[in-house]
Amino acid sequence: MPPTIRVLPVDDALRPAVLALAVHPDQVAFVGHVADSLADVAVCPGSEAFALLHGDDPVGYVRIDRHAHALGDHPLATGAVALRSFLIDATRQGQGLGAAALAAIHDEVARRHPDRTRILLTVNVRNAAAVRAYQRAGYCDSGELYHGGSAGPQHMLWYPLPSSHP
Repeated sequence: MPPTIRVLPVDDALRPAVLALAVHPDQVAFVGHVADSLADVAVCPGSEAFALLHGDDPVGYVRIDRHAHALGDHPLATGAVALRSFLIDATRQGQGLGAAALAAIHDEVARRHPDRTRILLTVNVRNAAAVRAYQRAGYCDSGELYHGGSAGPQHMLWYPLPSSHP
């Protein structure tokens, strides 16, 4: 049975534990630091920060942006939310929490944003493990690369939300 993950907004009570989350050093280029993401959320309208909890323990973090602005007028950005800064803490990776977290994130995004048709994300071409994990979770590869990332070209992946018709 897969682990159960709850998706909760980062509030003052969760913030210290969420700030303590970190990925392996070789993953930082792909994900960044939670503190930087939380700072962006504070100044970006439409951004939401979420803690990913296994039981009562924060094990991960994700940022959801109501609009996929980074891709501009790309057709996939229309009607999409952007999934950003998704991570499972380095000490908890390899336990099936990432797959469970993505399923919980999909449900939460569909509930919070019923007018959106898909979740869109970019993942660095050098991050093959993440590409495989997202594809196992049902993400489709657009077949195009996004070249706006600071760590190099990225695959554009998308996940159809329940009300959408891919």
